[in-house]
Amino acid sequence: MIDPNIFKNDDTKESYKSILKKRSFDLSIIKNLTQIQKKRANLIQSSEALLQKKNSSAKNIGKLKAEGRLEEMEAVKADVANLGDEIKAEKEKLEAVESEYNEVLITLPNILQPEVPEGEDEESNKEIRVWGEKPNLGFKAKPHYEILEDRDYVDFERGVKLSGSRFYVYNSKIAKLERDLINFMLTVHGEKYQERFTPVLVKNACMLGTGQFPKFKDDFYSIERDQLNLIPTAEVTLTNLYADEILNEEELPIYLTTASSCFRRESGSAGKDTRGLIRVHQFQKVELVKFVKPETSAEELETLTQDAESILQKFDLHYRVVVLCSGDTSVASSKTYDLEVFMPGLDRWLEISSCSNFESYQSRRAKIRYKNKETKKNEFVHTLNASGVAAGRLMAALIENYQTKDGDVDFDKIYSFIKA
Repeated sequence: MIDPNIFKNDDTKESYKSILKKRSFDLSIIKNLTQIQKKRANLIQSSEALLQKKNSSAKNIGKLKAEGRLEEMEAVKADVANLGDEIKAEKEKLEAVESEYNEVLITLPNILQPEVPEGEDEESNKEIRVWGEKPNLGFKAKPHYEILEDRDYVDFERGVKLSGSRFYVYNSKIAKLERDLINFMLTVHGEKYQERFTPVLVKNACMLGTGQFPKFKDDFYSIERDQLNLIPTAEVTLTNLYADEILNEEELPIYLTTASSCFRRESGSAGKDTRGLIRVHQFQKVELVKFVKPETSAEELETLTQDAESILQKFDLHYRVVVLCSGDTSVASSKTYDLEVFMPGLDRWLEISSCSNFESYQSRRAKIRYKNKETKKNEFVHTLNASGVAAGRLMAALIENYQTKDGDVDFDKIYSFIKA
């Protein structure tokens, strides 16, 4: 959630309108918010006037009683009672307007950092750097799903039988490899990040806190009976560990990591990457989350991205880093880098990690603050997160990059990186 104080100043309000334009948001939302603010201010003013009138009248009751003016006293008491009813009615109106105000406020996107390139979609994303060389296999590369199916490493048919389309079953060799990859990533990141194990089911408030709700509610799986949701990423659980808490400044920065199953409907992705391990409804991912002081978050994004990159470098995978344009940056993020690994079988780049700085957007929603020793005030922390990385996509990249001419996978080569 953005700081609502920006709407109290014409300059900051106009500046935010330019952000909405860059993000291709409808500017009428600001007009709507302004109207609600006016209605809210009028209700506060009228409530205060009624309360002042009630208090003034109430003071006269004792005086009239002492003077024996009982008839006048009863009239004033009736007037005070009526004012009480009016105040209650105004309070209910104000609560309704406050609710309406907050509902609009939480749909507004984060402020973009100035260096984020302007553009409508991924076509305007900007390449920052490239690491490694494009692989030269010496033969026509197969996409990972062909190798997986031909060698019976993954059973897509039984996955569908169990749960429906875009679910899968790993058979022994690949099941072990993904488990080993996850352990490897946790070991690498564990040198810098504290490991946690968190639930995969969370309350609605957690999804709201990290920005998945309300806008993207239909993209995720939920258990309505229990008001719980399957997490789309462990960013949700790791970030909300400190919801409604005030941290000591000495505790910052906090770096956390975990591995978890993630669940997404991918409802808007029909016809794209429907084969293989790229766009599935359940997958494993190692997550990195940071809680930092505001003045360090820009630098922390750079090191966070490098931490995610280190996994790809350890497997000698050719990848690039791109900064997302305004139209492709998520509503919660102020700046995002995507890591895209080259897939020789698919013959294209594939996003394998997103590294984002949310600044205070999530911490305002989840109420995560720290006690600033200098100002003596409770201030919002800045949160960041990255995939470190998606296990299924990493495995797909390894299969395509280390496939053999006979249509198999050089597992010895892959494990040589793990054991190094």
